[in-house]
Amino acid sequence: MDLNTVLEVRDGRQHALWRTGDAWLGGGTYLFSEPQPHLRRLVDLSRMGWEPLTRLPDGSLEIAATCTIAQLSRFAATFPVPAAPLFEQCCRAFLASFKIWNMATLGGNLCNGLPAGPMISLTAALDGSCLLQGQDGRRRRVKVADFVTGAGRKDLGEGELLRSVTLPARALTCRTAFRQVSLYGLGRSGALVIGTLDPLDGSLAITVTAATVRPFRLWFPTPPTAAVLHGTLDGAVTEPEWFDDIHGLPAWRRHMALRLAEEVRAELTTHPPSAREAVR
Repeated sequence: MDLNTVLEVRDGRQHALWRTGDAWLGGGTYLFSEPQPHLRRLVDLSRMGWEPLTRLPDGSLEIAATCTIAQLSRFAATFPVPAAPLFEQCCRAFLASFKIWNMATLGGNLCNGLPAGPMISLTAALDGSCLLQGQDGRRRRVKVADFVTGAGRKDLGEGELLRSVTLPARALTCRTAFRQVSLYGLGRSGALVIGTLDPLDGSLAITVTAATVRPFRLWFPTPPTAAVLHGTLDGAVTEPEWFDDIHGLPAWRRHMALRLAEEVRAELTTHPPSAREAVR
C-alpha cells in the first residue's frame, strides 16, 4: 500500500530529532499493509548492520530487532540446544507467506503487540528480555512478558527503539512443548500455549498467548497437578483479558487455553525426552 502522507524516509544511522509523525521502519510488513495517515517520516533500520543472531559468551542468544523470520528459521535448524525446535514451531505459527517471512522482523512482531504475534510467544516463553534505547541514548531492559501490556499496547516511550531481545542460556536448555489452535485451517492463532521444563531444578513454566490480550507466563517451582494448573491459569487471567475478535470468542479461547495448557503439562511431565532431544 502506498503511504501517501509519508514525505521522507530517513536512514536510521543518521541521528535527527524525533518528531510527531515519525515511525521506525523494520521490514515494513505491517506499516505498508494498511493506511497510516498519522505518519510523515519513516526512519529506516535496514542499514543499521546489526548481526541478526549472536551467541553470547555466557551461552545466551541475542536476536536483533531487525532479524527476519527467515533468518531465525535458518539459524534454528542447526542451533544445538534442546529448545531449538520451538523456534521453528513459532515461525510456522505465522499467518504469512514466504514473502512475509523474508521481510517481517522479530522487532516488528513484538512492537505491534498483537495477541497472535508468534515471536511474542517464543521470546516470552523463553524468558526473553528486551533491550530498549531512548532518543537520548539511554538503555533499559524489560522482560518480553512485561513489554506487551495489552492488545496492540507495549512499554515503549516516544521515539524509543527496540534494539534486541536476549534469551538466557538456561532457557535454551529447557525441554519445550508447543500447542496452537485456530478456528480454521491456516487461520490466525486463537490460542497458543508453550511449556518449558528446566532440567536443572525441574521447574515448569507455562506461557499463554493469542488467547489473551497480553502474554501470561506462569512459573511453578515443581510441575503442578492438572487441578493446580487449571486453577492458577484461570485465576491469573481476568475476564477482560481473554481476547475477543473475529478469530475467536473469549469463552472459546479460555476453554482452549486451559485444555492446551494441560496437554503441555502432561507432555513435559509424563513423556521422556525424545531421541532427538537426548542427542541435543
